[in-house]
Amino acid sequence: MNKTHANPWVIIGLTVLLLAAMAGSCLLGAVDFEASEVLQSPIFWQLRLPRVLMSVLVGAVLSVCGAAYQSVFRNPLTDPYVLGVSSGASLGAAVAILLGLEAWLWGVGGMALAAALLTVWLIYRIASIGNRMHTTTLLLTGVCLTLLISAVISFLMVLNHEKMDSIIFWTMGSFGSSSWTDVVLMAPVAVAGIGVVLWHGRDLNLLLAGSEAARSMGVEVERVKRVLLVATTLMVAFAVSSTGVIGFVGLIVPHAVRLVAGPDNRRVVPYAMLCGALFVLVCDTLARTLLRPSELPVGSITSIIGAPLFIYLLYKNKRGY
Repeated sequence: MNKTHANPWVIIGLTVLLLAAMAGSCLLGAVDFEASEVLQSPIFWQLRLPRVLMSVLVGAVLSVCGAAYQSVFRNPLTDPYVLGVSSGASLGAAVAILLGLEAWLWGVGGMALAAALLTVWLIYRIASIGNRMHTTTLLLTGVCLTLLISAVISFLMVLNHEKMDSIIFWTMGSFGSSSWTDVVLMAPVAVAGIGVVLWHGRDLNLLLAGSEAARSMGVEVERVKRVLLVATTLMVAFAVSSTGVIGFVGLIVPHAVRLVAGPDNRRVVPYAMLCGALFVLVCDTLARTLLRPSELPVGSITSIIGAPLFIYLLYKNKRGY
């Protein structure tokens, strides 16, 4: 077996663990019922199953995108929101909430998706010179535009106190409103996008050595960067527009996987996909059971767990950064 590729036994083990966690999560919530009653319950079919599937999809997407971004930008602190996807989506959602579009089918989500894609397109245009895309300029533009949009959102909330709670809760992430429509929209984007990243695993490894080194090894650097950034941006945009901003997943999961599996993205990406799905699923289960019948934003749970863990990983590996 090629040691540079994912170990099938690890994949099988993580998959079994994920499926077991999904089954357990479906039994937990504000209303308890026996395992024998699950398939007869409308709560299972209409609420819990789509919620569990969305948490798995979003967790997998954010982790895979985090691993890809960290290799493309050669920066271990890069996360899936660095290009302004979350800020753009938050602005779109805030405007939709202020306009009273919550009752519309995918009203908030649609506005969030459109604003996210528009923001990232603007950042790409600013950072691209000719046919070349400068990653450093891309990062700096994303950070600056994120700060600007955050200021605009704060201004809107100050002017509309009655909508402030709804906007804040959305920006902290939640699977509470997940539906089969969200799953149907998210699933093909996730499968296609993750497939693109998996296909470019070797290219991601070479990009870590720098653009010139990758080019000398036969990588079409600009094309590969553009394909990966478009695929990952679409995945993150759909994820954020469906569930809000869920922090630390794309930052912490790839780092944790690399500590165990090494730096090769042909192992990191598939392992991160499954570990990220499991991490978000567990966090969402905690978010809806810790204070039941009340519910916590899942983003607060991922941050409470992720931030200390990330600090610990930085401390343990400070010589490598």
